[in-house]
Amino acid sequence: MTKCDIPFVNLSLQYEKYREEILDKVDEISRSGQYIGGEEVLKFEKNLAQVTGSEFVIAVGNGTDALSLILKSYNIGKGDEVITAPNSFIASAGAIADVGATPVFCDVGTDYNLDPNKLELSITSRTKAIIPVHLTGNPVAMDEINGIAKKYNLIVIEDAAQAIGARYKGNKVGSLGHAAAFSLHPLKNLHLMGDAGFISTNDENLYNHIKQRQNHGLKNRDESQFWGQNSRIDALQAAIGNIKIRDFDAITQRFCDIGAYYQSMLSAHVQCPVIASHNKPVYHNFVIQSRNRNCLMESLSKSGVATKIHYPMPLHLMESAKGLGYALGDFPVAEQQSEQILSLPIYPELTDTQVEYVVEQVKTHTNK
Repeated sequence: MTKCDIPFVNLSLQYEKYREEILDKVDEISRSGQYIGGEEVLKFEKNLAQVTGSEFVIAVGNGTDALSLILKSYNIGKGDEVITAPNSFIASAGAIADVGATPVFCDVGTDYNLDPNKLELSITSRTKAIIPVHLTGNPVAMDEINGIAKKYNLIVIEDAAQAIGARYKGNKVGSLGHAAAFSLHPLKNLHLMGDAGFISTNDENLYNHIKQRQNHGLKNRDESQFWGQNSRIDALQAAIGNIKIRDFDAITQRFCDIGAYYQSMLSAHVQCPVIASHNKPVYHNFVIQSRNRNCLMESLSKSGVATKIHYPMPLHLMESAKGLGYALGDFPVAEQQSEQILSLPIYPELTDTQVEYVVEQVKTHTNK
């Protein structure tokens, strides 16, 4: 097969598809003077509510803000503990630390998600919430997580940054806990042209509080009822979202189709993602495992296939987590996975020929 250069991401291809519509919106919004909030944002929130199966959605500045706003709205802070996974992006634990609470880690299972069988060992009298991360777009075992949370009267906050459109037992991610945090960062399946995120919930009181908290705690233009923060999205970003979300089902299906093809063609050659039969993942990342990961990564690079590692260092081993008292060996599953995982290119703009090339190169370099 002729050598083919395949970047890990190619955001410019998607832009070209929507370029004319986006430029028209830039002109329209620039002329209107409505740069923050307004009808485009309200419309986008309604569209996102449909995507997540939630009654309420609040668009915010980014996915990390989404987590911290939820935590603050539940009065979680200094002296409290929040449990999450050690193999996620830094924002999952960083948002907990940002509100003054203590991140507590629990090891993961073969599916890269929080292991409910180990969860109760991490619960103490100071535990206030659990943040399960739907890593790679594959839903967590939410029935088990919610059952444990109910037993200990804990809040469940879905970190759904990578999982927009995924389903668990037929139910949409974002509607499975007390609230959920999503990211619309440019590398996400549904993305805008800059930082953005949103919160979904079915709790009207929480919704009303976060709407106020994200806007400085203002109850009107001139009076603040409590200390809040500024975490909003621009009208232009929302407008871009409203353009792209029309194709959300097709975008999601393309991720799923590529993921299914990788799974069927590579499962005999490398360890492919472990997906429960009741899950419908969206493959934000397609993560394989190889004991010769670094050699495979280098070989694929020489063949033109760019890959990434999500994530090479577990959170509990980072310098930022030094004060939490964890050490190497505390979370053996997450640690072992971090040495073997490798993310293959997966995005809707990949052609079938490119996807086939990725498969052939993985096969070639794992069979040597």
